[in-house]
Amino acid sequence: MNQVKVTAIIACAGAGLRANQNQNKILSNYSGLPVVLRTVLAFDRVKRVDEILIIYADGELGYLKDVLSEIQKPVSYVLGGKTRFDSVRNALDTVTDGVVLIHDGARPFIEQQDIENCIKTVLTRGSAVLATNLTDTVLETDGKDVIFASGRKNKLSALTPQCFNAIDIKKAYAHASAEDGFTDDAGVYSAYFGKCVAVYTDNKCKKLTYEEDFECQPKYSKCGTGFDLHKLVEGRKLILGGTLIEHDKGLLGHSDADVLTHAIMDALLSSASLRDIGYHFSDKDKKFKDISSMLLLEEVMKMLKSKGLKPVHVSAVVMAEKPKLSPYRSIITENLAKAMNLSTESVGITFTTLEGIGTVGREEGIASQAYVLTKEI
Repeated sequence: MNQVKVTAIIACAGAGLRANQNQNKILSNYSGLPVVLRTVLAFDRVKRVDEILIIYADGELGYLKDVLSEIQKPVSYVLGGKTRFDSVRNALDTVTDGVVLIHDGARPFIEQQDIENCIKTVLTRGSAVLATNLTDTVLETDGKDVIFASGRKNKLSALTPQCFNAIDIKKAYAHASAEDGFTDDAGVYSAYFGKCVAVYTDNKCKKLTYEEDFECQPKYSKCGTGFDLHKLVEGRKLILGGTLIEHDKGLLGHSDADVLTHAIMDALLSSASLRDIGYHFSDKDKKFKDISSMLLLEEVMKMLKSKGLKPVHVSAVVMAEKPKLSPYRSIITENLAKAMNLSTESVGITFTTLEGIGTVGREEGIASQAYVLTKEI
């Protein structure tokens, strides 16, 4: 038996004027990605979805094709109309069979499980409308200011996707018109074909509508990683995290060879795509001879700020056979936290040996690995 084809129709042709983004809101970024990409990715990850049909606004086709170029499923495009009703009908005209999932491009928070639940329901019951319980009481008026009734009983908040057998919803749209004032596809289906089936969700699947919806978005986080290794030699001071460590050997390097701070600096630079410390602080430059790495860390912090980033958490491990470093943990943590304007709770420093294995194990050197999380200021 052939599997029923599932087409996801994503409505992206609206102007989105209330969002005040100076462009179609689905083209704007939300936490580092275009809204439309976040939305389409949700459907691209659902195995049961066979193809994606994008309804686009005039003049935006090229941009959309570029943004969605890495989507794995087949993607096609249809020009939208003057209203959402016209746009969806244009899209339905290109679909011949199977089931359709009609979704608002400005709802990027749709979850994979909700899409899968809708598909299961439409395949067994002919329709599926994602919905959630109301939190506010609904008032029914005379169209002006006189309230006739209020309540939440037997009332739901309609979300998308709204899913139907393609032939059924096409028949409903054929009888309807934009003048009917329908605000969603469930209204068209209910009026001209049959009853809809609600698929409940706790996910509000918020639609990005107003300017404040974009202003309240979470800050975009980035991660970075860094690694460094220096030889242990006699006649050098051992500095780790800006702290002088008592030992009969120190680390060899052009600067103070603070291997821990170097790893953290590289991790910070990595998070901002700013190359590495060797590029910024060359060992061929005399001004960096024996310089404190804590001063170099200050420079790295300035570079991050210029990119609009700041660290929020740092985690690093120092690999050394000797000396015993745990007594220095508090002062090292405090030094690094102060340099990066972090609380000590946001700086995690651990120490380990390599059980006599390799360069570190033979006490020929000390290594450090660091990870950082940064976010937009």
